[in-house]
Amino acid sequence: MRRRAPGAEHGQVTEIIPGLPMSPLEILALLAALALVTARWLPPAARPRATIAAGAVLVPCAIALGAAGIRWQLLPVLAGAALASPFALAPLLRPLRRRTGRPAWRARWWLALPGSAACVGLIATGPVAAWAFPVPVFPEPSGGFAVGTRVVQWTDPHRPETFTADPNDLRTVVVQLWYPAGKIPAGAQRAQYLGRTAQEARTVSGALARGVGLPGFLVDGVPRARSRSVFDAPVAGGGERFPVVLFSPGSGGVRTQNTAWAEELASHGYVVAALDHPYDSAAVVLADGRTIGTETASSGDRDRDDELAAGWTAVRAGDLGFVLTQLDALERGGIADPLTGRLDTGRVAVTGHSMGGAAALQAARQDRRFAAVVDLDGYPHGPTTPALDRPTLALTQAITPDSDPRYLPRLTEALDSSTAPSYRLTVPGAAHLTFMDGPLYLPPVPSLVGTLGRTGGPRTVAAATLAFLDAVLRDKPGDPAGALRSYGDLTVHRPGTPG
Repeated sequence: MRRRAPGAEHGQVTEIIPGLPMSPLEILALLAALALVTARWLPPAARPRATIAAGAVLVPCAIALGAAGIRWQLLPVLAGAALASPFALAPLLRPLRRRTGRPAWRARWWLALPGSAACVGLIATGPVAAWAFPVPVFPEPSGGFAVGTRVVQWTDPHRPETFTADPNDLRTVVVQLWYPAGKIPAGAQRAQYLGRTAQEARTVSGALARGVGLPGFLVDGVPRARSRSVFDAPVAGGGERFPVVLFSPGSGGVRTQNTAWAEELASHGYVVAALDHPYDSAAVVLADGRTIGTETASSGDRDRDDELAAGWTAVRAGDLGFVLTQLDALERGGIADPLTGRLDTGRVAVTGHSMGGAAALQAARQDRRFAAVVDLDGYPHGPTTPALDRPTLALTQAITPDSDPRYLPRLTEALDSSTAPSYRLTVPGAAHLTFMDGPLYLPPVPSLVGTLGRTGGPRTVAAATLAFLDAVLRDKPGDPAGALRSYGDLTVHRPGTPG
């Protein structure tokens, strides 16, 4: 039986309504603003009452939204209402004008009509902007477990930090765990997206926006979001040991960028450990409050960039191996943790998106503890030897004339040289950002996030990943190809045969 606790935020007027881009309070403000414009065109007897009613709703809404932190998408709504106010308030001022002997004024209809149309157009900009840049609404995980999450920080005593000149600076990584949870207390609040706190979420969101050249205010809804997991929820009972999935984000990405994917896997009985890579991730907030920004940047020269990417990928692969060592220590009780005794570190997959996918491939080449690999649209950087000898799933978008012409040959070379069956699944309608949480909060531009919809992309990617992991880590009967073909165009690479 599914065990879920309703979030404490459910029912609050600031919560975004699933399927709509605005909260109830924002919708109420929008309707009141439209009513204020419409009041000018009502019969004379009804105008004062309509104006008073609209104002009585709009003003408290604006105050409440301001106190909660108004979204920029509501500013055109309030501006349109402000421009309509003089016309709407004019009927209320007539008795006062009569008492003072001043003539009553009312704009002619042919003057008021363009003004009203402009106000309506301005107000309509609000919901359109909210639709284009929404507060993410995370899909409900479909598995049988509720999902818990928490964040740990580990320092590798054997690796100096290569991004700094201080020889005493040791490599530190921040890891977020998503795991199958037991009974969650009623009213438990869902986890903040992008960070442990609202401040961390804003810091990370701003860094991500700067990384792609966007003004931070455009995505101000992202740090307001809450996912489906609960921080520090109790681990599921029963004593079952869960397979482990490590995840490395894309270049400039962050540990939370695939939260919907991680929560789906955790709800099906996996423990997901996603990494922040300091000096590579957009922003890494450490336990002591320090924030480390990215130091990786393209040089503009393709050969030099390939060399840089191979080096960064190697660092990430080292991070993945170190985290697996820490998880193994945690499992054995060397690190005190609620998950001690619950991790099956004999069944571990290494995964990643974009450059994280390249890091996953390298980590599997270097560390035999990884039993399977999932590459989410990642170009294989770094050496191609030794050959992969673990089952590998590469999910890609469709190859087009705009794709890097080296990508498919390089990926095919890696899969063909594997000594284990491997799979390349081309997901129809996918773009590069389909393989992360981007479709949940970015404008639905096909070249940017694909054409699978807000939640369709994350669900498809997670379902294909689960089909593969269940087959190779849980030994479910049947050929993985049979399940994978339902999610796209599949190419099977078997040892000793051309792809």
